[in-house]
Amino acid sequence: MDLYDKREDMALQDGDYCLAPRASRGGCEVDLQWADGLVEGAGRKRCALEDFEDEVQEMDEVDGGGKRSKPPSPQPHTPDIREAHAPSRRRRTVVAGGGEHSGGGGDLIGEIGRDLSINCLLRLSRSEYGSVASLNHDFRSLVRGGEIYRLRRQNNIAEHWVYFSCNVLEWDAYDPYRKRWISVPKMPPDECFMCSDKESLAVGTELLVFGMAHIVFRYSVLTNSWTRGEVMNSPRCLFGSASVGEKAYVAGGTDSFGRILSSAELYNSETHTWTPLPSMNKARKNCSGFFMDGKFYVIGGVTNNNMILTCGEVYDTQSKTWSVIENMSGGLNGVSGAPPLVAVVKNQLYAADYSEKDVKKYDKQNNRWITLGKLPERSVSMNGWGLAFRACGERLIVIGGPRTPVGGMIELTSWIPDDKPPVWNLMDRRPSGNFVYNCAVMGC
Repeated sequence: MDLYDKREDMALQDGDYCLAPRASRGGCEVDLQWADGLVEGAGRKRCALEDFEDEVQEMDEVDGGGKRSKPPSPQPHTPDIREAHAPSRRRRTVVAGGGEHSGGGGDLIGEIGRDLSINCLLRLSRSEYGSVASLNHDFRSLVRGGEIYRLRRQNNIAEHWVYFSCNVLEWDAYDPYRKRWISVPKMPPDECFMCSDKESLAVGTELLVFGMAHIVFRYSVLTNSWTRGEVMNSPRCLFGSASVGEKAYVAGGTDSFGRILSSAELYNSETHTWTPLPSMNKARKNCSGFFMDGKFYVIGGVTNNNMILTCGEVYDTQSKTWSVIENMSGGLNGVSGAPPLVAVVKNQLYAADYSEKDVKKYDKQNNRWITLGKLPERSVSMNGWGLAFRACGERLIVIGGPRTPVGGMIELTSWIPDDKPPVWNLMDRRPSGNFVYNCAVMGC
């Protein structure tokens, strides 16, 4: 579901900005008026809400010529804890009929009540939720408690942001709707992440980063902070994974002793728990996972003695059984190469063939791959390593860039698949001395 294609009107009330609903003639529609400019109140500055681009995609869809972005900024959707406890002045909100209502009461927005208030907030860009949370206690509870994101998920509303790491312990985020970079707090130091590769996945409102040892760090957009996360029942790396809503599926990989695994697990980001699932038919590592047509797929990888697996497996979440699909990933992986670079848009599977720099689409009926065209010209990788190929709402995105002896550039390019040869649009770029180590897309 897309946000309304309009710029919100701005209003100032009694020295503080606030939501000011205005009933329509029919009594069914509500307009939102937002504050404009910098307003100082309760001993702190509040930044004006920026105009947002209203390109919000459907929740069940997992993953343009971009102008120059703004410099990295703090997470705009996360409330400042200091603001949550700071004394605030009494706010007045103009309500339908021209009356006034004091802020901080039981109703979120004056006389229209909680349900209509939440209905308005669901369609607001999540970039604004930090500012919304500073208005009163009700708003803070909705945002910091995660209720607003749960309701967005139930209503199939999501915005997809890209999170990626090019340096040890450091992550950045990119908001494609506003075309801006967002700073993410640095991960806590840990030897596990200094000396070994990391795995990552985004699920719900969390970014999970896994170390080879029994260490998991969890970043939450609700608090804009890192904490220790829950460890899998069978810790692993080089596994296949995919997320849908608040749940994530992982399968395969290798444990700390080098044993290749066939086991699988389900993570619930609401309860922070891992649940064992039935094991796959074949053990595999260096594989890829994705969610398509309501099922979890794992393709590619290698098994014992570095034997390449071209078969895939699909997990039926209803019957809780695995089925083998022969020759599903033929030509998409090698022993020394990265796992298959795959992404799903509108329940269609696409792959980046890093050896030939081709973009391919999977033909479900005939179990074969069709070449559509080329990857972005400046995308560079080492056998697929250092190149990210992801779904971001209705787009396919490629993150990578050219390297030189004195540094390099990270470029984000996108294409909305239409079965025609890809025409890639540069969304943004920034200098970087390293490849992309990890990348995940969070839709919430």
